[in-house]
Amino acid sequence: MKRNEELNKLAVTKEWDFVVIGGGASGLGSALDATSRGFKTLLLESHDFAKATSSRSTKLVHGGVRYLAQGDIGLVKEALKERGLLAQNAAHVVKNQSFIIPNYTWWGGIYYKIGLSIYDFLAGKLSLGRTQYISKSKTVSKLPTIEQKNLVSGVIYQDGQFDDARLAINLAQTIIEKGGSAINYLKVVNLLKNDSNKITGVVAEDQFSQKRYEISAKVVINATGVFTNDILNMNNPKHGKFVVPSQGIHLVLDKSFLKSDDAIMIPKTSDGRVLFVVPWHDRALVGTTDTLLENESFEPRALEEEINFVLNTARQYLSKKPTREDVKSVFAGLRPLAAPEGEGKSTKEVSRSHKVITSDTGLVSIIGGKWTTYRKMAEDTINKAMEIHRLGMTTSKTENLSIHGNMKAEQVDRSSHLYVYGSDIPSIKALQHNNPEYSEKIHPDHEFTVAEIIWAIRNEMAETIEDILARRVRLLFLDARAAIDSAHKVALIIAKEKGFPQEWAAQQEKEFIELAKGYLLTPYSPKQSTLINTQYE
Repeated sequence: MKRNEELNKLAVTKEWDFVVIGGGASGLGSALDATSRGFKTLLLESHDFAKATSSRSTKLVHGGVRYLAQGDIGLVKEALKERGLLAQNAAHVVKNQSFIIPNYTWWGGIYYKIGLSIYDFLAGKLSLGRTQYISKSKTVSKLPTIEQKNLVSGVIYQDGQFDDARLAINLAQTIIEKGGSAINYLKVVNLLKNDSNKITGVVAEDQFSQKRYEISAKVVINATGVFTNDILNMNNPKHGKFVVPSQGIHLVLDKSFLKSDDAIMIPKTSDGRVLFVVPWHDRALVGTTDTLLENESFEPRALEEEINFVLNTARQYLSKKPTREDVKSVFAGLRPLAAPEGEGKSTKEVSRSHKVITSDTGLVSIIGGKWTTYRKMAEDTINKAMEIHRLGMTTSKTENLSIHGNMKAEQVDRSSHLYVYGSDIPSIKALQHNNPEYSEKIHPDHEFTVAEIIWAIRNEMAETIEDILARRVRLLFLDARAAIDSAHKVALIIAKEKGFPQEWAAQQEKEFIELAKGYLLTPYSPKQSTLINTQYE
């Protein structure tokens, strides 16, 4: 997966069958679906793959327990099926995760045991395990840091967990392996139309060289998530608002706040939201919120009231009470919710299911949905595009399509942090074996190594420090201070690998540190760095 090779394809391809705009879950899914059906497909992303919403989720592959409580059986059933398929098709990044609901009323255990047994039943043969009622003592033994005052019992159920940005990179790799093309930092700036006002392609600008490309296509798919309205506006300035952004934030704490391989699910908080405390890459991930916003952003910031809500709720349920100083990283993501028919202001009134909409110009847009159902969203999108553009009706091939890196679940060694690379693990270990200096850690407090940086640059289209530390090795999301401390070293490695001047590295470092400070809740003060390895100077 090399960016220059993908750019070269633009010069030799006169017309694409599909151009997909957007490199998040829905765009990557749509491009893979079209590619696997045999269509000549190109995906264009204005930033990095999964830069926005698709790297900022709660890391859950789930049917949605609260949608079951709301009676949305159809959405839950569809999502549970997709959860099972994803666990088969990308076993290296998706795993079976136990969740425990702590009950502080006598009836809570009965209520959630019945409800979650229905959840298991809806999953059918793709169920990940049966729900169980457990005693107070068993709950405490499984969750040593749970608040024990007034605790009555627990209910344990199974759901899925994954690494969202890693899955996104694997999807891009699979697209290319199947004969399609995917390019990051190539921004669509205009739509091409013929005399009949039908879309015939796009104009895209390389965000590094500023070179513009006119790209012809039979079909253009708008899969830009919370930015859907921008492309719709490009298509028709008078369009209505089809997407409403809702913000969810997450706080990352040290694993000492959880001390368990089981996750905690709080089904009803002070304002009716669900809150999760989930083990993730040896940290405890706490979230989320549901705040309707006016405007979308590639770098949304957590609001004070959201931070306070998550901290206050976590303190109610954890015996070790987290403070702002305990937060290793805070990140915010925006959900692309399909706008309601009316003008409802509550995010609870906005549909979580997806919709495929078509324009008179031939533009096909996918809106709403969530990571878990990305494959089904993509299938529906390409089906609709084939129908309105009369491309025949080849059936989708993705239901049992193995994604790059996939291994049999029993072969995945989760004791090593490298497990998310799946079948690429031997190649990364070979880099370390052949170049002993590549075994050096990026940061002394974390397991990530220089080999992973080299691998990301050579094989995963990583172009910047942020690409590597936010989405290839996840350090920015796990420990923002450590990411800042590592920026200099990573900048030098990229510059050396790509043959860029020191000035580029210095500018990259400056930009990344400014961005990374937004992931901290307390001011950053640089340490006397012992992290710089002079061999990269």
